[in-house]
Amino acid sequence: MSDFRQDFLQFSLDQQVLKFGEFVTKAGRVSPYFFNAGLFNNGQSILQLARFYAQSILDSRIEFDMLFGPAYKGIILAAATAMMLAEKGCNVPFAYNRKEAKDHGEGGTLVGAPVKGRVLIIDDVISAGTSVRESVRLIQAEGATPAGVAIALDRMEKGTGALSAVQEVEQQYGLPVIAIATLKDLLSLLANDSRLASHQLAVQHYRQEYGI
Repeated sequence: MSDFRQDFLQFSLDQQVLKFGEFVTKAGRVSPYFFNAGLFNNGQSILQLARFYAQSILDSRIEFDMLFGPAYKGIILAAATAMMLAEKGCNVPFAYNRKEAKDHGEGGTLVGAPVKGRVLIIDDVISAGTSVRESVRLIQAEGATPAGVAIALDRMEKGTGALSAVQEVEQQYGLPVIAIATLKDLLSLLANDSRLASHQLAVQHYRQEYGI
């Protein structure tokens, strides 16, 4: 596990974005851990989160021309990550969408740079894939090409079928999904940090039952 992935998970723990216990997921499963990216909610934590996104994107060597952030969580993620990419010498434009079209001024649902070229979608997680589907539709409607999806954590968990939500997106749209960290990385952290060892068995059992 590369250092930045381990650092990201430790950072998420410190910010109480990643927690252990018993949590009921949207699918009705009792999960031994919970990840809520909405708790990255101050300037310093968003700054650090954007650094991790930028690092994972650059390490993936994916080719893209701009970022797109789906409303609402993706808006700040796209803006902050664009700033961190620029700091690393990769200055790209970004855009995002509104939930409802604006009927005055510039109008429309898209805000920011013109959506064109190869567009990397950036969001917190992929659950049902709804946000990705909407983003792909908007990008293609502008004549641009979706290049991939960048997320914070891949739970590597089955959806309604045998595939995970991430795998469904990859299969349906042929898009690579870049995750800062995955459930596999989390298990590696638990195995190597004695302070967290008490949670390892529960997470392993959960992966055996619901993992891909």
